[in-house]
Amino acid sequence: MTEWETVIGLEVHVQLATASKLFCGCATRFGDPPNTNVCPVCLGLPGALPVPNEAAVRLAARAALVLGSAIHSRSIFARKNYFYPDLPKGYQITQFDRPLATGGSVAAEVPAGGITVGITRLHLEEDAGKLLHDRFPGLTAIDLNRAGTPLAEIVTEPDLRSPGEARAFLNALKELLLYARVSECSMEKGSLRVDANVSLRRSGTTVLGTKTELKNMNSFANVERAIEAEQSRQRAILEGGGAVDQVTLLFDPASGEVRPMRSKEQSHDYRYFPDPDLPPVAVAAETIVAERAALPELPEPKRRRYVEHLGLSASDARVLVADHTIAAYFEGAVGAGAPAKVAANWVMGEVMARYHETASLPVPPQALAELIGLVESGTVSLQAARKVFAELTDAESPAAAAARLGLIQVRDQDALVSWVEAVVAAHPAEVGRYRGGEGKLLGFLVGQVMKRSRGAADPKAVTILLTATLSESPNA
Repeated sequence: MTEWETVIGLEVHVQLATASKLFCGCATRFGDPPNTNVCPVCLGLPGALPVPNEAAVRLAARAALVLGSAIHSRSIFARKNYFYPDLPKGYQITQFDRPLATGGSVAAEVPAGGITVGITRLHLEEDAGKLLHDRFPGLTAIDLNRAGTPLAEIVTEPDLRSPGEARAFLNALKELLLYARVSECSMEKGSLRVDANVSLRRSGTTVLGTKTELKNMNSFANVERAIEAEQSRQRAILEGGGAVDQVTLLFDPASGEVRPMRSKEQSHDYRYFPDPDLPPVAVAAETIVAERAALPELPEPKRRRYVEHLGLSASDARVLVADHTIAAYFEGAVGAGAPAKVAANWVMGEVMARYHETASLPVPPQALAELIGLVESGTVSLQAARKVFAELTDAESPAAAAARLGLIQVRDQDALVSWVEAVVAAHPAEVGRYRGGEGKLLGFLVGQVMKRSRGAADPKAVTILLTATLSESPNA
């Protein structure tokens, strides 16, 4: 069997987080009624002239900075000519031979180690509309709300060698763009879309094989599945003595198969030429300096700081940094006085569970820090603190909630003695086995005291008192 090497390059279309479209003032809101966010410019009506959106250029420049790309002081908008029902002008305004930025790279982690994926280019372009095939029986509807929405297209070098590497790269890229506040990066809302170019070549050779382009992938998992399917399809063709045709393919998530959409276009098919209605895009050096200064701490330096300065493990740092909202929450709790490791455990546990369940953070990070402080001081037990957290609202402090729920730890000696004596009397068999050498039963008996006190007893004081009681002679 011939060994084949897979070569993958990705084209990632990222919707820039602007309030209005790339060449007009229409809103970019998701979910509005069809064809309500439109005007003569994005509808392509005669005589309507485009005006570039400065905020979109700035966000694209910021994306280029986090990729380490070189931003060119002068880039050119071009017309990409083709006909499709969701393209009202009959051409798309994009950038061709003079893009906004070139070069750069993204580092990603895969099970075998780290990979670095080169960036070929980043350019600005407008989005097309959307075809809806399920609104009217036998008909296709057209929604032009997205027409003219600003996109940054990020094209990689053919540096990826497996579907898993492609998914890892996309996760790393999304993380960078979210931290830089460039885009919402939601595949569900269409603000991040991925096309994959896939080819196979004999292992050990450097000549690229014929590539195909994969479309219609609505999640990173489906990007991985689609590439796996195309990998298998091309391998079967080549090992059968056939030749791969350069085509565009659609991925069917239900069947896990790919099917031809059309022959793969070449650049000359689009008859690119500079848009006569738009001047060159000039990005001043001061703009680049300002955007660089506005960048937050990026994921990799943040992970390194969590390990080197906060004492977290590398795995904890990865979990916390993976979501910029969670990382900000964690830092808010630490900034309010919570020990870093303890705060990390709470955030990766209770906080993230509620966040994933409700898509919102349960309480301010300062409240979490106060709750952790109550545990650290022995005012409430960890078990009780979890109950407080579940009941906590923005309108109530953790201390007040603990008092309301009756969870302030009891250290009164008489109350503790009463609970301990009741548990010892109620579990003579376990007490006998403990005294006979089964030391692990101490944990069971402490648990029974905590249960009898409804979590209010101080577990440290209970452990000390119970140990002393059980060490006494049963006949004393």
